[in-house]
Amino acid sequence: MAGGSWRLPKARPNGPPYFSRNQVSSALHQMAVLLELSGANMFRTRSYQNGSRLIGSLSQDLGELVASGELFDLKGIGKGLGSAISQAVGEGRWPEDWIRLHDETPEGLIEMLGIPGVGPKKIKMLNEELGVESVADLQESCVKNEVAPLKGFGAKSQQRILDGIDLLARFSARRRIDIGLRYGHTFLSMVEGLDGIMKAELAGSARRRRETIGDLDIVAAVQPDDVEEVTKAILSLKGIADVKGAGDSKVSVILDTSIFDGGFALGHLDANVLDAIGGEDYEQLESGGTMDAQIRMVPPHVFAFTLAYFTGSKEHNIRMRQAAQDRGLKLNEFGLMPETELTGLEAAATSLPATDEADIYRHLGMEYVTPELREDMGEIEASLTANLPNLMDLSDIRGSLHNHTLLSDGEASLEQMAAAAQKLGWSWLGIADHSPTLQVAHGASAEDLLSQHETMQKYNKEWADDGVDFRLFSGVESDILEDGKLDHPDDVLSQIDYVVASVHAMGRWRSRDESQNTEDLLKCLDHPATTVLGHPTGRILQGREGYEIDLHTILESMAEQNSNGILKAVELNASPYRLDLDWRLCKRAKELGVPVVINPDAHSIKGLGDIDYGVMIARKGWLESGDVLNSLSADEMNHRLLG
Repeated sequence: MAGGSWRLPKARPNGPPYFSRNQVSSALHQMAVLLELSGANMFRTRSYQNGSRLIGSLSQDLGELVASGELFDLKGIGKGLGSAISQAVGEGRWPEDWIRLHDETPEGLIEMLGIPGVGPKKIKMLNEELGVESVADLQESCVKNEVAPLKGFGAKSQQRILDGIDLLARFSARRRIDIGLRYGHTFLSMVEGLDGIMKAELAGSARRRRETIGDLDIVAAVQPDDVEEVTKAILSLKGIADVKGAGDSKVSVILDTSIFDGGFALGHLDANVLDAIGGEDYEQLESGGTMDAQIRMVPPHVFAFTLAYFTGSKEHNIRMRQAAQDRGLKLNEFGLMPETELTGLEAAATSLPATDEADIYRHLGMEYVTPELREDMGEIEASLTANLPNLMDLSDIRGSLHNHTLLSDGEASLEQMAAAAQKLGWSWLGIADHSPTLQVAHGASAEDLLSQHETMQKYNKEWADDGVDFRLFSGVESDILEDGKLDHPDDVLSQIDYVVASVHAMGRWRSRDESQNTEDLLKCLDHPATTVLGHPTGRILQGREGYEIDLHTILESMAEQNSNGILKAVELNASPYRLDLDWRLCKRAKELGVPVVINPDAHSIKGLGDIDYGVMIARKGWLESGDVLNSLSADEMNHRLLG
């Protein structure tokens, strides 16, 4: 675990074994670090490090090794360490000196361990030389230029620490939707498979498909007589680094990356995004990251109400409670009932029945509101008037326009990307490699771009001759230059099918005011070749804010051009690092009649799968299939692009 307040895991209530292999490995790792912080003998520290690696890689059952005494036969497990592990696993008690070391180590020093590149030795030196006792102290010392003069640091190291502190603050808050759902779906599938679990679902911000997710919430239907056994089974699942609490109806745990069978990897990231989120330091944090999760166990007849309540949002729930009050009823996580002095499950006995959430809405004279829309953004009014949108679905996707190949900074060839799109069941694919100005992405020259266009035309003819329902569209992701200009001559742009115009020079654009940025974008959109405004704000979630821009004015201008028969589409960049256009403005684009195109911005075959996240956000933004260009057939898309 990186950073935060370390503590030794709590013993399971159903032991022995009282602790899992991962929990013991984590405890040994923590002890090694804390010993190093305290200046302990190097050989003692190393024995804990080796023990952590050994226990963490065991294929045998740790409980059985302890029970049989075979633990002491393992190379690297001496008498002292073996006795400590045996006591913990067999009796549920950590050694007193382990507990004391955790208690006596200042929490601020442990918190600093979460800063990438700042290990125990450096923290010990900073503490002794500068009196640094917390992340805040360290940040202040760096700002005062007190760290750079220390032996083994320097100006670059000092700046790296400042960058790491900023990264840690962003990482510790919430997790992007791709990471949150990866943890959530994996853990949910494990919980669903347990005996005694009648049904279970994710709730909270994960179920509402927010772009970032806090703690995971799972609601499970469990018969009261089965709660104790289900609790024990949950606590025996792999991937649980620590148990925060286990009561009568709720289990709170900390999950780590050992929950994933195939290991944890982020996959390919383009250089622009990777740099914005913290580069290798971010990858290090994520690969050793954790995520909190709560499982709430309720009787089956209460499940729908509890699921709705913990799905939220808070604002949506307030409006729902008001709708219930308007009918003389009380709505909470236990039921929809007449006003009563009874509380909890006793009050639930008087509730109107609900086999699912749709019944709750039906009792209140409302249409069912899908979780993505529950943000008090007009869904209550639309539900009451039977005017909710028929949200698009992943099956509506026929293709996408913004993808990259080896011609710029992609990992796959044109042929490989086309084959992958066909495998997804798409009928068309657009390729928009970078233009020359973005040197970090090896932007394509005009000659290479036009050569690629000719290759696409050849493939399109072959597919058409063979009766294959698939075609490629040739485009470019052009940097938006000074004064809104595009990054290729007009005679080049006129020969390809479309242009995705994007901002990449973030330093310059973020240093300017909103009016200047907006003016340049309006000029760019006036260019006849500009088809799509790519990732409109340039934001990187948990990496950087976008540049200042009046998107309402931009969308209104695009709406006017579309009303005159000129296609100007706004991108919903489906990369989970961007999800830009924001879902709140997707709804505004829909109201104005501006077409949205969901693009994975794929730099690899696997990257095409990011379209899933774009669809999630599109649904959250009230979009229907007719609002997105992706739902068009190849012929319809060809007509929209080329007239």
